[in-house]
Order: sequence, then structure tokens, then C-alpha cells
Amino acid sequence: MARVLIVDDDRDMVEASRMVLQREGHSVSVAYSAGEGMQAVKESKPDILLLDVMMDQPDDGIALAQDLRRDGFAAPILMLSSISKVAGQKYGKDAELLPVDDFQEKPIDPSVLVAKVAELLKGKES
Repeated sequence: MARVLIVDDDRDMVEASRMVLQREGHSVSVAYSAGEGMQAVKESKPDILLLDVMMDQPDDGIALAQDLRRDGFAAPILMLSSISKVAGQKYGKDAELLPVDDFQEKPIDPSVLVAKVAELLKGKES
């Protein structure tokens, strides 16, 4: 199966997502900050990245996604966040501002998480 990297400072969310994805047969690595995430991408070379928006700074996930894309990271990025609820605005992917492959609100239902990961990985193979 796939190598998944989860970058999120919410340890409960990370552990729940890790359990769900490992049950599906994926190898899951984790990082709890944007800095750790950048290092983990270089070390683990994930097939897909699950990324939170707000970590130490409100835009850490957005900045990390932008930096990764500028550096040539081509694997799918699934952004998970409750930022729309907090900010009162709807967010979605944008090639420059938010260069991710999909955006889902947290908390995400486990079945939706599994389906989104499978969908994005399938698209990567095409």
C-alpha cells in the first residue's frame, strides 16, 4: 500500500487518522509541525500527504504546501482543517494560494478519509 505522512499538531487527530489508515494497510509517518513535516517529506518520501492548515502559526499548512510544491513535491496533498468553521469562510484548493489536491473539513469521517486517500492515490497512478 501507500506511504502516508500526516502533518498536524492535533495529536488526537493524528492518532485517529493513523489507526484508520494503518488498518487499510498503509504505512503511516507523522509530524507535529510544519518544520518537522518538511523534514519528514525529505526522509520518508510519502505517496500522499495529509496536512493541517493551522499549527504553530495560522497558515503553517498553507506555507508548507506552497514550499513543497515550489520544491517539486508532486504527491497528492489532502488538506484537513476546521479553519472554515473558525474563520467563517469557505476554503478550497487553489493552484497558487492553496496548492493541494483536496480540502476536507475536520473532523473527517473515517470512511471519507479512506475514500479520499484512495481517490487521490488512484489519481496519482493515472
